[in-house]
Formats: sequence, C-alpha cells, structure tokens
Amino acid sequence: MKIALDVMGGDYAPAEAIIGVKDFFEQMPDVKAHLLLIGNSEAMQPHMHQLEPFAGRYTVIEAPEVIGMHEHPTKAMKEKPNSSIAIGFGLLAMKKADAFISAGNTGAMMVGSMYSVKNIEGILRPTIASPVPRPDGRFGLLLDVGINADCKPENLVQFAQLGSLYMQEVYGVNNPKVGLMNIGEEEGKGNILAQATYPMLKENTHLNFVGNIEGRDMFSDKADVIVCEGFVGNVVLKAAESIHTIFSKRGVNDPFLDNFNSEIYGGTPILGINSPVIIGHGISHALAFKNMVLVASKIVEADLMSKFKARFAPAVA
Repeated sequence: MKIALDVMGGDYAPAEAIIGVKDFFEQMPDVKAHLLLIGNSEAMQPHMHQLEPFAGRYTVIEAPEVIGMHEHPTKAMKEKPNSSIAIGFGLLAMKKADAFISAGNTGAMMVGSMYSVKNIEGILRPTIASPVPRPDGRFGLLLDVGINADCKPENLVQFAQLGSLYMQEVYGVNNPKVGLMNIGEEEGKGNILAQATYPMLKENTHLNFVGNIEGRDMFSDKADVIVCEGFVGNVVLKAAESIHTIFSKRGVNDPFLDNFNSEIYGGTPILGINSPVIIGHGISHALAFKNMVLVASKIVEADLMSKFKARFAPAVA
C-alpha cells in the first residue's frame, strides 16, 4: 500500500512529521506501507538523515507551496496547486496513493475531501469520528465530532452505519452496539432530532441499536458507537480532551487518563468519502504522526471503502 503524508502540515512540521515516520518504520516493521512524503525538500533536508536506515520504504514528492493554517481553504486550494495538501489529493484522485494524511489546514482538507475525493454514492454527508477511551483500555467511537453542526435524522442513521462498519472492520468489534447521545435513556426523550432519529435507528436492520446513551455513559461499554450531531460531538470531544490537559498539568499519572491524549490515536478519519483521508491536530507531534500512519494502514488493509460502497450502493430497480 502507498500512504501519502503531508510533512509540511502542522505547527511543528516538518521535524515532528519526519520523526513520526522514523518511529513508524522502527516500531511497525511488519506493516508493509510505502510512504509518499510530500513537502518542500529544502525544509525537509535537515531532518532526512533520520530516515537513512529506511531507504526504499519512502519516496519524497516535491511540493514547493504550503497552505497556511489560517488561509481561506477554497481560495488556497485554487491558488496553490503545488501545495502539499493539493498534491496529496491529486495523488488520491489519480490512484497513486491509497490514503492521505495531513495535520495542516483543516478547512483545506475538508475542501479536498468534498471536491476531489468526493462522497461515496449514497452518502448524504461524510462525517468525522473520534475514538473514545474506556477504563478497560478499549475504545468506542463518537461521531460526528465537528463537520456537521446541524443534521437531519437520515444523517445520524448513516453516521451510525459508517461507525459500525469502521468499528467492525478496523477495530475488530463484532456486531458493535450503537447508542444515540441524548439527555435521557427513555425512548421519546431529547430534542426533535433525537426523537425523530430514535425509531429510524431502531428499525435499521444493519445496526445493533441499544437505545439512548447519556453523557455519563460515554466512557462505558454501553455502546461501541455513539452518534450525535457535530455541534454536540465537538463540545463533548473538546471537553474530554481538556481532562487530559488539566490532569497532566497537575502531574497525575493514570493509564486511563493517558488514553485521553489525542496523539495516541493520531488523527480523525473522514468516513463516507471514496478514499481514506486522516486529519490530524495542528499541534501534532511525532507520536500523532506515527499513529496517523498506523490508522491509515489499518483502513487500507481492511478495504473499508469497498465495504462502505457495498453498504450504501443504490438499489437497482
């Protein structure tokens, strides 16, 4: 498999991206991935000696331009065709890469995903998902966590199906349990969206729907996949991440709290588009880059896009 990595994306690029690549090669020797490192060779040069032991496992692809973190996404994608992000999506579109990763401008990553890679046929809206740690060391999946602030019931049902397939194929969870984030467990609770979504989830034969999930249950094993609109999901995600930050500053060491560190799962996959795309935090360090590559490799190995396409293929009359 070939995984394209934007080494210019993020606050600490390209140094941390290249260290992350080195760590991936050292720690994951059995993962047969060839990395396409997209970036400005002059900026990369002082750090490339770290990859000398791994010649043959990567290729450098020149990208003289960089889309800044605060540039307008659509404008930047049009005006900077030689940027690392634009070239990454070009590789996906031409089938020269099996996945693309960047911790750069999130808006540009979304624009590239929507207009270059495009939605899988039958998907109304793609979604972004985030792992949720549990005390037993395993993870659940929360989606959407930010790109769909306002949703219709049909969107949440599709998010549930995408999340279920992801947990099954990538995490190996058999028949994952699906819960609807709500303000109470009883059917009929919640706002208009939740009330309309509940019966649709309940009736969907592709889902193992277990009912409403309250905020206090998010880190439990009541559900493997938790669905909500992106406004709620983003607030929940950022609140959870702040727990790690607060307790780290207080010097608290605990294996469960360590799992709140977003770098251990690297980045956020966009589910519902035709090729695997992983978006990392702008503050990503080497650990995050290493784990983004690992997640991308798992998605490619699982042939997840084909599973999505089969599930959402339009019915033939």
